[in-house]
Amino acid sequence: MPSFDREEIERAFHVYWRAGAVGEDWDAWAERFTEDADYVEHVLGNLKGREAIRGWIKPIMQQYPELYTAYEWHTIDADAGRVIVYMQNRRDHPSGQGTIDFPGVTILDYAGGGLWKREEDFWAVPTAYRTVEEYAEACKLHDPEHREKRTRLHWGNGPEWTQGGRSYAERPRSR
Repeated sequence: MPSFDREEIERAFHVYWRAGAVGEDWDAWAERFTEDADYVEHVLGNLKGREAIRGWIKPIMQQYPELYTAYEWHTIDADAGRVIVYMQNRRDHPSGQGTIDFPGVTILDYAGGGLWKREEDFWAVPTAYRTVEEYAEACKLHDPEHREKRTRLHWGNGPEWTQGGRSYAERPRSR
C-alpha cells in the first residue's frame, strides 16, 4: 500500500469538499475521482468509475435542490491514505428559523495526485426519511416555494473552506 503525505491528503480533501459540498459543481467534484473509482452507497446503490459517479450525482442532487452539506469534522489516517468526514445533510427550515438535518459519514480512500479511488457513504436512513416528511410539512405551513429558493443559511462552525454562500446562486465557483 503506498504511503501519502498528510498535507497532500488534506489539500486533496479541501479541493474535493469545496467542489462538491460547498460549490455544488458536480462535474468538478466527479473529476476528483480516478477513472476506475468505486463508490459505495449502501442505500442508493454502488457505482464503478468516474463517469458512473458523475452520471449518478448530478440527477440525484437536482432531485433535492433544498439539500446541502454542512461540515462537522474530519480526520486523516495518512498511513492508510484515508479520510473520514462527519457531516449534516441539511435543509434550512422554511420558517426561517433553524435547520432540518440528518447525519452522514463518508470514508474516502486516496489514490494520489489529488484523486480519490473509493468513497463509501453512510447516513441515518430512518432520520433522513423523517426529515423529508418534516420538511414537506414545514413548507406547507410556512413557505410552499421554499424548496426552489435553495437557501444555504447555516453552514455551521467549520473552517472557512467549508463555508458556502447563503443560497445556491451565491455558491463559490470551482477554480
